[in-house]
Amino acid sequence: MRVTGLGHAGLFIETAAGSVLCDPWANPAFFGSWFPFPDNTDLDWAHYGRAADYLYVSHLHRDHFDAENLRRSVRKNVTVLLPAFATDELERALSALGFTNFLRVPSGTPVERDGLRIMITALTGPGDGPIGDSALSLDDGRTVLLNQNDAHPLDIAAIREFGEVDAYFVQFSGAIWYPMVYQLPLSAKKEFAARKRQGQFDRALRYIDAVEAKHVFPNAGPPCFLDDELFEHNGTGQDGESIFVDQLEFLRQLGRARPRVTAHLLLPGTVAEPEGTACKLTHRYTETEIEHIFGEKPAYLREFARRQQPALAAERASRSPALPRERLLAELKQWWEPLLTRADRICAGVGGPARLDVGEVPIVIDFPAREVRLWDGERCRYTLSTSADLVATNIERREVDWSNSLLLSMRFTASRIGPYNEFLYVFFKCLSMERIEYVENYYDSCQDDGQDIVLDGWRVQRRCPHLRADLGRFGQIEGEVLTCTLHGWRYDLTTGRCLTADGHDIRASAVS
Repeated sequence: MRVTGLGHAGLFIETAAGSVLCDPWANPAFFGSWFPFPDNTDLDWAHYGRAADYLYVSHLHRDHFDAENLRRSVRKNVTVLLPAFATDELERALSALGFTNFLRVPSGTPVERDGLRIMITALTGPGDGPIGDSALSLDDGRTVLLNQNDAHPLDIAAIREFGEVDAYFVQFSGAIWYPMVYQLPLSAKKEFAARKRQGQFDRALRYIDAVEAKHVFPNAGPPCFLDDELFEHNGTGQDGESIFVDQLEFLRQLGRARPRVTAHLLLPGTVAEPEGTACKLTHRYTETEIEHIFGEKPAYLREFARRQQPALAAERASRSPALPRERLLAELKQWWEPLLTRADRICAGVGGPARLDVGEVPIVIDFPAREVRLWDGERCRYTLSTSADLVATNIERREVDWSNSLLLSMRFTASRIGPYNEFLYVFFKCLSMERIEYVENYYDSCQDDGQDIVLDGWRVQRRCPHLRADLGRFGQIEGEVLTCTLHGWRYDLTTGRCLTADGHDIRASAVS
């Protein structure tokens, strides 16, 4: 097996039984905010697109689903490996680009094609990407590969039944806007960012320990930010207030925490050839160039930014002009109020009005009243503020997932009173009746199954209320606080109250 890194989560996997192109992202994403780090634009994308026997796009987030690169570079009769998502949005998006040959892979079920065993583990919860994420397992008869990209949590025991993993590609860096966009004192932002970075590392470490692969490759990140407005978010920020750990930083931390784990630096154009306990690694960069990329990162990023100015200018020119206040309100009312009417669990979960400042126009999404209206001065626990042209563009394009356009762009500011509210962000992911129906039915079907476990003197429900991770594997108790280490959600065991977000209390009692 021969694996070429393509940047971010992109891989080109060559085997004697066929080749697989994974998540080929090269163009700026999320309103021109995200770029792959390091630069991968000079790779021979047409070669990979022609040579691939299979195309695998893990999910619809635009740092994985690059419509322009897919349209321009990948032959349209390639066999698309399609995860078993609950909606067919990924298939529709790929069909719109001209792809016609789909292999629908049942979740968690190995499929054999011409000597290549393939398994896709599909995740379908509201917190999984834009209503879906997935991981890919491959076995060519000599080497087993697991490409996890952004997918978590996963049933690793079930994945290991597919085969003991030789090459493991694991997400390691941040892929969220928290805490950078929040209006917080710098000291608080630094503290929250440090916790987030540690949480990211702990999650990756849990997976590495569970998978027990012969070779580990940090993958699926980080992004970089080349617009002057966002440049301060690169890496860990000017004063540690950002979350985007790079590949070498992760490898150093992993080396200290798990010195016996064999891990490798994967960059755009790096070729890895794992064979048992050995792995031949060939970089296209010299050691001097690698030192410049990571050791002189601000200078490298400024050079990258200069090359990308035409792309940034084109993205800005593609935005729609701001809408007049009356039309803006009318458009959002017509679009969102029917969705709110159906969104019983989301509205109950948010539990109050949320404010959306669109340029100079303050709008309220009144979840209890199921209406969209102008702000009337009332107290709102959640406030998001962004520019009017971005909202106008989302309206014109009928973007059904504002997480996948606006929020991940980090071109907004946020404030809140109290803990994180998952339901508010789920609403912004589900701006179509198809998605609202799916999520509401998902919440209805995922009630606590009644199973309990005993953990360090406490009887608690087995499944984390957040994304139903197994607390027997991921639960950690310190004093009277339970932490689900998969995502860092915390619970007060004496009351069952979720300390991380509203509406996710847990069943817990002390064992006498």
